[in-house]
Amino acid sequence: MDLDAVRTFVAVADTGQFQQAAADLAVTQQAVSKRVAALEKDLGVRLFTRTARGARLTVDGQAFLPHARDLLQAEERAAASVRPGRRALRIDVISRRLGPADLLRDFHRTHPGTELDIVTHYDADSAIAAVRSGTVDATFRALTLPARRLPDGIESVRILDEPVQLLIGPAHEFAGARTVTPAQLAGHRIWMPDMTPGTEWAVYYSDLAAAFGLTIDSAGPRFGTSLLLDAIADSPTLTTFIGERTRFVWPPEHGLRRVALHDPTPLYPHSLIWRSDNPHPALAAFRAYLRSVRDDRPGTGVWVPEWAR
Repeated sequence: MDLDAVRTFVAVADTGQFQQAAADLAVTQQAVSKRVAALEKDLGVRLFTRTARGARLTVDGQAFLPHARDLLQAEERAAASVRPGRRALRIDVISRRLGPADLLRDFHRTHPGTELDIVTHYDADSAIAAVRSGTVDATFRALTLPARRLPDGIESVRILDEPVQLLIGPAHEFAGARTVTPAQLAGHRIWMPDMTPGTEWAVYYSDLAAAFGLTIDSAGPRFGTSLLLDAIADSPTLTTFIGERTRFVWPPEHGLRRVALHDPTPLYPHSLIWRSDNPHPALAAFRAYLRSVRDDRPGTGVWVPEWAR
């Protein structure tokens, strides 16, 4: 199986857009389309439904996605086992669209000579196991401590408290608001279909909902970001949460906008996790960079769950 095609399939599934996947992979949109078409031909199924607004996973595409991720992780482990000499700094993130990936892009712009490999583990347990085994050099996670204790020799530091925002469409009640309080969201449908039970972000948003009497709807088909953005753009009542540094791409006609939350501002706590005996020379430089850009937000007027305080 062509692993470049598999990697391209995962990129399109994650972004919901052929154009954004092409930008993330530094190839042309035509190359993305050809790779996906070749993979579909090889498998004998359609993986995406193409629309004017992007690409949605078919039922077969949803079934193939977790196995595609496994293939890419196996490829990474195989290469790491024999890669001689100085290798790229390998950093794990949940998604290439979220805040930590944005920090990595900023780091690379200021350190263009540092080669980076970005990998994505879906859950914290597998990510921390990868750090422990040396498959990755570091991972960004929201540590739900004290429920999760790090293994011996594994260190962590809180590196980014990212404000949570509201993403709404042009017909929504709050479309003209500059800011909204969490209490004002009571009774509104907050749709987060990717909030998988047991994941760190599910724990965070469940605690946020409990703290302010909110209802977060995680039901519905998980067809990727494109379907979520389409639904919010067309709805006068639907909304979702999004990180301040999260990168989403949507057509201009959607009219979507971000609205800041305040009084208090919920902060999503990202931590960097690494092995204390990791000798990679770029890891120390990366940690130093993160310390230099850390945004220490004031302790008043913000909210974080009890386990992140």
